[in-house]
Amino acid sequence: MELLALRTFCAVVDEGGIAAASRQLHTVQSNVTTRIQRLEEELETGLFFRQGRGLVMTPAGRVLYEHAQQILQLSRQARSAVQQAGGATGELRIGSMESFAAVRLPVALQRLRQDFPQLRPTVETGTSGELVEAVLAHKLDCAFVGGEIEHPELVSCTVLVEGLLEVSCAQGGDEQTLIMFRDGCAYRARAEAWMRAQKRPDFKVMELGTLEGILGCVAVGMGITLMPAAVVNQSCYASQLARRAVPEPLGQVPTQLVYHRSAAGLASLASLQGAFAGLTQSESAA
Repeated sequence: MELLALRTFCAVVDEGGIAAASRQLHTVQSNVTTRIQRLEEELETGLFFRQGRGLVMTPAGRVLYEHAQQILQLSRQARSAVQQAGGATGELRIGSMESFAAVRLPVALQRLRQDFPQLRPTVETGTSGELVEAVLAHKLDCAFVGGEIEHPELVSCTVLVEGLLEVSCAQGGDEQTLIMFRDGCAYRARAEAWMRAQKRPDFKVMELGTLEGILGCVAVGMGITLMPAAVVNQSCYASQLARRAVPEPLGQVPTQLVYHRSAAGLASLASLQGAFAGLTQSESAA
């Protein structure tokens, strides 16, 4: 099987059809169709069912998709590792929680650029749950996530520990509404446990997609949130917010760098981890 054929197959799956895949691959539809047909002939099985104008993977297609993702990721990582070792240009896809990206990630990216000036890092934000799934699916090379992550296919290392604060409007406001990111956010799970511990079991949850959106709504009294102290203190709404430390164990959340075991040879991962090596426990929780 050729890498181009596997890349084309994955594009058809990810983009939802041949026309969209051809646009993503910058080729004509006939080329995409031919590559899929040749792949099916080589494997002696069909990879798609036709459903109206769309395509649905066959059971064999689902099996191939899982392996194709791994093969393409390993190919890309091998190329990147060789390029990094030789000082050439490579690519590193980094995932990050939004709160970490806002405050902590620039330090790691600066270290990465110093160590590998020709490396091309890209950043994608999401909840910790989404980022872990993306690393497992080989869609990201690594990710900074909240909480303890244990998975047989992943390597995880704690880079720092964040101290959480209960954040509310300095002028008072609704304390029965919890304003957080959607499910999958490590801080949201802690926040919901905190509300129950504070005898507020009937709390409501308002979901927002951006860090400043959450803190902005808290600042005008629409609810409360739990956020790392470093994030709150650097927010443009800091002067409008009241803070209360959340005690352990809920108030201390490790941030881990996770990556697939197949990516362990990438020197750039050590650079990302090393960016926080000099950060003390007290500094990381500040």
